[in-house]
Amino acid sequence: MLDDLDRRILRYLQADPTQSIPDLAERLGLTAARLSRRLDKLRETGVILGQRAVIDWRALGYEVEVSLRVTLDKTNPRAFDEFIEGARKIPEVLEIQTFLGQVDVRLSVIAQDMPHYQQIYRAAILNLPHIADIEALMHVARLKSDEVLPV
Repeated sequence: MLDDLDRRILRYLQADPTQSIPDLAERLGLTAARLSRRLDKLRETGVILGQRAVIDWRALGYEVEVSLRVTLDKTNPRAFDEFIEGARKIPEVLEIQTFLGQVDVRLSVIAQDMPHYQQIYRAAILNLPHIADIEALMHVARLKSDEVLPV
């Protein structure tokens, strides 16, 4: 389990993941060596999964985001696996989520503009296997997108 120090480390890391170990250690009142050991332990136990660069895809010219809700033809026992395998190969698919219920899969797709989206949809999405039904939801605004956890 996490102790108070682990939680403080995680709060500081979430607030500014780019800070150096010496700077973070100083803010926490620890030595850099002790902080490094704690960070190693948090990684080894799977609490910290890694660090990544978050890139604003709009800065790269992508202006359209569409959420596709897909219902699969579940008469084939490999429908999920084969669909997801194909969806993973589409570079513009940023996220794949699976669900229990009427909708089986949600894809988050980005495109440079609507003609580009139409091209992706027709050439890649519609060629994915086992689609029984598909519904497109045009993304209008992201009101909250926060991965900071209450630790």
